[in-house]
Amino acid sequence: MPGIDECLLEAMRLPGARGAALVDWTSGLALGAVGEPPGGDHETTAAEAAELARLAAEHGAFAATGTGTGTGTADDGRPPVEDLIVSNRDSYHLLRFVDTGFDSTVFLHLWLTRAEGNLALARIRLGEMAERLVLG
Repeated sequence: MPGIDECLLEAMRLPGARGAALVDWTSGLALGAVGEPPGGDHETTAAEAAELARLAAEHGAFAATGTGTGTGTADDGRPPVEDLIVSNRDSYHLLRFVDTGFDSTVFLHLWLTRAEGNLALARIRLGEMAERLVLG
């Protein structure tokens, strides 16, 4: 079971990966980061991505039917959203929420180039990484 550094390095082996981070969406802090940050600064990128993640996690409109509580977690304690995908002209940003044993307020942020990245593969692999990730 990989820790933060191993997980982020595995994410960077995905085709088209430019950068990856593990972010706490309540504080906006990067718990780990590798590669290039979009915009040049990992901490700023983490804080901005956390705002987007928090918006999706705290609003019931994005939750699965019957699971959203509007408090940032589903009835079973997990985030109500699995992942978010943001695309622009030259890249994809994939935010994958990580189910943890404590409060499930972290997500993996993967930045991919559009020309070389495979969004479907990245989504599947990031989900697998999130399941295996060991925090603590």
